[in-house]
Amino acid sequence: MRRFYKWFPLLAIPLACFNLELLLMGRYTSDAAKSAIAFNFLLPSNDVLQITLNGVLLILAVVILFFEICKSTSASTVSIVEHALSVMVFIIFLMEFLLMPGLGTAEFLLTTLISLVDVLAGITVSITAARRDFQISR
Repeated sequence: MRRFYKWFPLLAIPLACFNLELLLMGRYTSDAAKSAIAFNFLLPSNDVLQITLNGVLLILAVVILFFEICKSTSASTVSIVEHALSVMVFIIFLMEFLLMPGLGTAEFLLTTLISLVDVLAGITVSITAARRDFQISR
């Protein structure tokens, strides 16, 4: 299970959830149905925070981004495969955002941008870690 976690791009999980939502709710579902409230939280200011299903997926993507960046700190052959798969996930996000009816939402765009940040941060962190490892081994 741990090896699976090392190379599997975790941002594929929100991507699959968005696609599952689109499949189950349909692309022609009304905006009111898609923005149905999933959770309500009463804040100390007596305001009510209302989170939709897409909001939950966006929060999930932000949490996953943290774990993806942590994974990218190791410089190994597995991390190269994981970076390649993360790039593929970003390309799928981008293509679906641009081409699939029903996924042109702000939440999906933000999740696509989170995937881009994952790719860029992963490559940057890996290069920095590899440089440090190379300098230490000299």
